[in-house]
Amino acid sequence: MNVKKNNWIPGTSSIAGTFPVLVTLLVLLFLPANLPAEEVKPVESLSALVTTALENNPDVKASEARWQVFSNRIAQARSFEDPMLMLKIQNGVIRYPLDFSKEPMTSKVIGITQQLPFWGKRALKGEIAEKEAESYKWEVEERKLQLTRMVKETYYQLYYIDRSLGIVDRNIRILDDFITLAETKYSVNKGLQQDVFTAQVERSKMLDLQISLEQQRKSGEANLNALLSRPALTPVGSIADVKMQPLTLNPEQLEAIADDKRPLLKSARASIEKAGAGLTLAKKEYFPDFNVSLEYMQREPVNGSDGFDMYTLGLTFNLPVQTSRRQAAVAESNADITTATEELNSIKNTIQAGIADLVAQMERRRKLAELYKTGILPQARQSLGSSVIGYRVSKVDFLTMLDSMITLFTYEREYYDSVADYQAKRAQLEALVGQDLP
Repeated sequence: MNVKKNNWIPGTSSIAGTFPVLVTLLVLLFLPANLPAEEVKPVESLSALVTTALENNPDVKASEARWQVFSNRIAQARSFEDPMLMLKIQNGVIRYPLDFSKEPMTSKVIGITQQLPFWGKRALKGEIAEKEAESYKWEVEERKLQLTRMVKETYYQLYYIDRSLGIVDRNIRILDDFITLAETKYSVNKGLQQDVFTAQVERSKMLDLQISLEQQRKSGEANLNALLSRPALTPVGSIADVKMQPLTLNPEQLEAIADDKRPLLKSARASIEKAGAGLTLAKKEYFPDFNVSLEYMQREPVNGSDGFDMYTLGLTFNLPVQTSRRQAAVAESNADITTATEELNSIKNTIQAGIADLVAQMERRRKLAELYKTGILPQARQSLGSSVIGYRVSKVDFLTMLDSMITLFTYEREYYDSVADYQAKRAQLEALVGQDLP
């Protein structure tokens, strides 16, 4: 019994100092993939970022100003042309240009003329301007929708980068422990010096990836700040853990929502209505416009004449005999209707195809994330833990243990990539249908 005890101790006491390292390794396997403690930043709120972007983004402001431009054209289109005021001296005597008592026909005239478009033309012009303004109004909403999508996509990209940085930091610490294990075993002739070098090379590769991710983080911050119209170097806080939001609607329901809510569709419909009003107006051009005039002539008594004042009331109108021009205007309006209608159909086709594609991609990402979370990652952690223990007692070689660590590292990044991509695809789907999904 004493011999067995003595035989056991020499086999393990030479590397007994590795036990705390082993415990640390096993603890590190189950740490969350957050940023290192020394780099912890305030947590960003996605809703607050979206609100800031909608309030400050110059593209949105420019779209709103453009809408206001066309909104102010509605009243202009519905208004009458300004009346024309006329002042003149009629039948004046050249020899006595300012003496109005020499000739009974001389009179001082004041008149006013007003153009009156044919009935219905002003209303149609106003409708055209109103529908054009409406199309720009929906373009503002579309711009806001796309801006919200871009903010969310950037947010989830930063989420993936932050989690990757956390994973890299944790694996650097794991590799530090691997190096300690390998050095300890090599010092007692139970391991290879090559194992130490291999671990150091792998650690350097992790540092290289860390540098790359830090650069991607800064680029993502600059992109987000640009969307929020903030200085490019404004710090962006850390991204809270993201939970995948399940999609509860089928493609047919999503298409119905898009048909009702998508601003781009509403803008296209407004363009069709504008073209329809333009066609009606083009047909109205076959009817004349009128000019009504009223003149008052003040006369002086001359050579026994009473010099009665006089007036003139007149009505003039154009003769719409240039039918070829009007036929071309009608044909142009019909082409506008066809163009706007087909553009609407094209948008609908794009939305339907986009919904089907995004739903399929989201389902794939959801299944992958669930598989990683409930199956692959726990198994990979167990495999690495078993490899570490096996390496400590010389039952597993160093490369097998290192391969288990790299495998876990890869799967963890793929898990967070699936979560981030799922949420980004959800943001794209919300932009596609025109509203936040339940």
